[in-house]
Amino acid sequence: MREARSTGWSRSSEVSASGPRILGVYETVLYSSDVVATARFYASLPGPRLLEEPDDFSAALRLDDGGVLLVFDPLRSSAPDRPVPSHGATGSGHVAFRVEAGALDALADELRSLGLEIEREVTWNQGGRSVYVRDPAGNSVEFVEGDAWPP
Repeated sequence: MREARSTGWSRSSEVSASGPRILGVYETVLYSSDVVATARFYASLPGPRLLEEPDDFSAALRLDDGGVLLVFDPLRSSAPDRPVPSHGATGSGHVAFRVEAGALDALADELRSLGLEIEREVTWNQGGRSVYVRDPAGNSVEFVEGDAWPP
C-alpha cells in the first residue's frame, strides 16, 4: 500500500474568507505518449491555438478565456530532478471545455465532420448539455453548454 504524503493542511488551517482567493484554473495538463498528435488534435478544434511548435515532451495551447492547456509525455514529466515538481498520470484523463450558449449542436456537427465519434451526449439536471469525444491519447474530452453543476 502506498503511504500518504502529508500536505500540512488541516481543517483548522483553512484560509479566511477575507483572504486572497483563487480566481480560476490557469493551466491544466493532459498526458499523451504522442504529444505532437494530441496537440494537433486540440489545435484543430475551434478555439485552442498552439503557443509554440509541440515536441515529443510537451505542447502548450492558449484557450480563448486565457487559460492554457498543456499536453505532456507522462514518462518524461514524471522524471525526477525537473525544474518543476514531477507529475504524470496513467489511464485516461478528462477535460471539459465551456462553449458559448447555443453553440453545442453546431460544434457537435463540426466534430463529426472532423471524423470524431460523439461518445456520449448528456443533458444535466441544471439544464446544461455536454457532448464527449476521445482525443488521440484516449482522454475524455467534454464540451459543455450551460451549467452541469449547481451554483
